Formats: sequence, structure tokens, C-alpha cells
Amino acid sequence: MDADEFTQRVRDDNETPLSRLGSSKSLYALTGGEMDGDAVRAAVAREATLTAAAVADWTDTDGTDEATAELYDDLAARAESHAETAGAAPSDRAYPELDRLAAATSTPERLGALLARQILAETRIGQAVGFFVGDADPTSADEFRSLRDDHQTDLERVADRLDDVCAEDDWTTAREAADDLLEAAYDDYVATLESMGVKPKNVC
Repeated sequence: MDADEFTQRVRDDNETPLSRLGSSKSLYALTGGEMDGDAVRAAVAREATLTAAAVADWTDTDGTDEATAELYDDLAARAESHAETAGAAPSDRAYPELDRLAAATSTPERLGALLARQILAETRIGQAVGFFVGDADPTSADEFRSLRDDHQTDLERVADRLDDVCAEDDWTTAREAADDLLEAAYDDYVATLESMGVKPKNVC
């Protein structure tokens, strides 16, 4: 197993949930049905703020090697920057998948969950870009494209770190953490839509 194969398997095995988590219905759920620019920005700011808080706590963990700690620092700072770029006060929405991220303990588990978070964030930001394009707001669309580019870059960095730290059994731990995070995000998507009277499609 290597990072490229790992990343592709995570994408392939979660293809249907990821496609729905990157849909307009997902954005509708994240904004509580308030499909306007401020609500989209507030949702992005909230996700980034919670991510920064989760990852920042890992830097000083005993047993974390220097290169991994540096990555955690960089990703926490990046998330804080994204919250600022979003340009709105964070919403108070819960993101259950980020509770899973914060609860990760071992390095393979944390990196696996982080990789899934990067895939998910990149997917969701793509829908935000589409929203601002449709809203005839090219400046905001460009701002969010820059966030998407950052997610792609950071996904590669997390994957590279997985390659460096994972022994054979560690890939299983990382994969379980990645799948668990995406499952939590999808379950929340379904529950939120149902609470709003919207029927999500079943996963085939």
C-alpha cells in the first residue's frame, strides 16, 4: 500500500457519499436552508475554525515526530486562514465528522482522518464556488477557488506524510479513521436534510 493507492481507495469506496456531500443539497444542509452568500461563508468559517482547533491540539502530543508536528501546525494555521478568508462570523452548526477528527489519537489515525477531511473539504468548497458563480459574484468565486487549491495542496502533503509513517498495519488504522470521518459526515447530511423535510436519496 502507498499513499496514492490509499487515497484512491478512500475516494472510490466512498464515491456515492462524497458525490452527495459535494452537492447543492449538502450546501443547503450546511447553511440550514439559508442559501445566501453570508450563510455559505459562515458555514465554511465554522468548519475551518473547528478543524484548526482539533489539529492545533495535536502538535505537542508525546511521540509525534517533528515532521508530522510541523504538518499539524501548518494545517491548523491554514484552517485559521481559511476561516478569515471566508469573511463571516462562524455559524454555530455542529460538524460531527470533526468530533471524530479531534478524537483521533495515533499518528496513522490522525493522518487518515485528516486525509478524509481534506477530500471532503475540497468537495464541499467546489459547491461553494459553484454557488458564487451562480450568484454572479466572481470575486467570491475566485476567493473560494483559492481555498480549494489549498485543500488540494494540503491533501498531497497529508498523503506524503502517510507514506512516511505508515507500516503495513498502520494503513488499516488510517483507513478506518478516514472511512469513519466520511461516514459521520454523511450520516449528519442525511439527518439534517430529514429534519428539514427533505428526503435524501438512499446509498445504492
